[in-house]
Amino acid sequence: MNGATINLLYFARVAELVGKRSEAWPLDGESTGAQLLAALGERYPQLAPAGRLKLAINQTHAKPSAPIRAGDEVAVFEPVTGG
Repeated sequence: MNGATINLLYFARVAELVGKRSEAWPLDGESTGAQLLAALGERYPQLAPAGRLKLAINQTHAKPSAPIRAGDEVAVFEPVTGG
């Protein structure tokens, strides 16, 4: 571990399930959105299936393949359905 972190922000039901609105998350080198979601699912099994969650990196919606780097702000939220 190199001491690098990202700032995770949790919204709506995700925040309720993890019991917090944000946290510093350790990052060991570059990661992807999919890797982060998998790690979140391991730490917070109540989020399962974590792969359905959506991410925004630095306030821009991101695909699971998007890179995440130290210092990034990553928002985690459930998909929004319209009606």
